Amino acid sequence: MTTPDTRPTDTPTRTALVVGASGIAGSAIIEQLEREGGWTVLALSRTPVAGSTARHIAADLMSPASLAGALAGAEPTHVFFTAWARQDSEEENIRVNAAMLRNLLRALAHAPVEHVALMTGLKHYLGPFESYGAGPVPDTPFREEEPRLPVPNFYYAQEDELWAAAARQGFRWSVHRSHTVIGHAVGNAMNMGLTLAAQATLCKELGKPFIFPGSETQWNSLTDMTDGDLLAEHMVWAATTEQAGNEAYNVVNGDVFRWRWMWPKLAACFGVTAEGFKDAPRPLEEQMRGMEKEWSRIAAGHGLVESDLGRVASWWHTDADLGRTMEVLADMGKSRQAGFKGYRRTDDSFRRLFDRYRGDGIIP
Repeated sequence: MTTPDTRPTDTPTRTALVVGASGIAGSAIIEQLEREGGWTVLALSRTPVAGSTARHIAADLMSPASLAGALAGAEPTHVFFTAWARQDSEEENIRVNAAMLRNLLRALAHAPVEHVALMTGLKHYLGPFESYGAGPVPDTPFREEEPRLPVPNFYYAQEDELWAAAARQGFRWSVHRSHTVIGHAVGNAMNMGLTLAAQATLCKELGKPFIFPGSETQWNSLTDMTDGDLLAEHMVWAATTEQAGNEAYNVVNGDVFRWRWMWPKLAACFGVTAEGFKDAPRPLEEQMRGMEKEWSRIAAGHGLVESDLGRVASWWHTDADLGRTMEVLADMGKSRQAGFKGYRRTDDSFRRLFDRYRGDGIIP
């Protein structure tokens, strides 16, 4: 009599390639895939993802030869593209960021790719940084069916590369337009969560008020944000749900708030005094100028793992987000109708993120 084999069959059947794996979105996607199980995960980034079992792949996205060599033996079924490289002009943003995606997808022409998920953002509706909100901006809440703005935008160029490759290589695709993403990463060029934590930490150590840096419009208007964990759920959902494919989606937490309500709550997380908008914006690049030595002192005194303030805070990006003079709000109806039910309260997202940064010794 033969005894049936009752051992669990948990051998991964799908392989994910996460591009930009050490960033906020990329690292959250890896954590989501590892929680789900059933995935072999390949992590393409400049540096390995700490605490992950993913196999690290190092390659230069601007070099077809580098990618061809690094990915020659890779057989991903699903690709999650979250990388970008900031340039001095939108013309250069288009040239570089479109090329990175194009090179990556061409290097995977041999692979059994079923789905490619591309992360972009709400600058799809607002325009690039150099002409931010300067032209016609659609009414809020932003909806996916809005036509492209009549200005150059590297998000549009990336979408075009994605669609061309999908037609050529036969995979499904999804585009994920997030608002400001907060999540767990260090050294990221756009990280409002850690930037505000650094601001509050410096304010507490120096006995200064926690001053809102942005515009009167942002202080008083409704807005929303995107938790990195929710973004990861959304990208994996679209990549593994057949009826969700070949669509662009907004992805935000699902709640709305005003900064005049949120700011005191963030201040309470650090025991500092909140100070709101007064007369004019007070940008962080001005408030926090010359604070590098203070951060090094704080890091040494509290035994923090990162003493370089430039790797902790991205003042310019938070100033750009909070300095906007128009309401920014995205509709999630398309995702809801397609079956995505994920939701976060943004104040809870901030608190969880601050607790995690404290646990990791990044803030005191």
